[in-house]
Amino acid sequence: CTYITIDESPKELNSVILSKPAWMWGAEMGANDKNVVIGNEAVWTSNNEGDGDARQKRLLGMDLVRLGLERGNTAEEALDVIASLLEKYGQGGPCSEHDDSHIYHNSFLIADCKEAWVLETSGKLWAAEKISSGYRNISNGLTIGTKIDKHSEGLLESAIAKGVWDGKGKFDFRNAFSSGGDEIRQKAGESLLKESTEAGPFNVQDMFNILRHKESGICRSCDDTFPTQGSQVIYILFL
Repeated sequence: CTYITIDESPKELNSVILSKPAWMWGAEMGANDKNVVIGNEAVWTSNNEGDGDARQKRLLGMDLVRLGLERGNTAEEALDVIASLLEKYGQGGPCSEHDDSHIYHNSFLIADCKEAWVLETSGKLWAAEKISSGYRNISNGLTIGTKIDKHSEGLLESAIAKGVWDGKGKFDFRNAFSSGGDEIRQKAGESLLKESTEAGPFNVQDMFNILRHKESGICRSCDDTFPTQGSQVIYILFL
């Protein structure tokens, strides 16, 4: 992977199409030949140190995108691949070629022709929500609340031990681990998706329009501190 070597997969790897920074092994978004698609976003959480020094080189979220695509034949299988590797190896290390202080953890949007999932992480801890209808987008803040369909072993106990949950009421992943990151683009994207879907059947051109939206900060110009570097729009045939 980008910084570390992990165990080889016992199964034949899937073919993948990736959108990635040139310097890293992993990818920010991609698809495989089994109709699985994955994209990831940076998140900063109350547990961003994870286990020890966050600068320690482990798996990057972008590595996990590629590993999920190479090893997962369905969306849920890709999720399980990412989650198991996260628990085994952890995540960490610089997420920039030139700035070793740029460190974050990750959320993932994973879909195939039958279902979709959001997977969000904080250190080695994670929660996943199955998207049963409508639309969903992610950005730089946690979005999973109390609807948790899968999670890391010992998540609730860890939340209590870290002092981010008192053990009373229904556990809320976002409330427990969010550090109040930049949620502006997530809210703007959600609003744009709502407008587009209410206007009629959502199509590829609608997605292009959202990705080109500058006022929301979704599309950033070349002179921005963090300019938009690339986008990938994937149309999945629902068989």
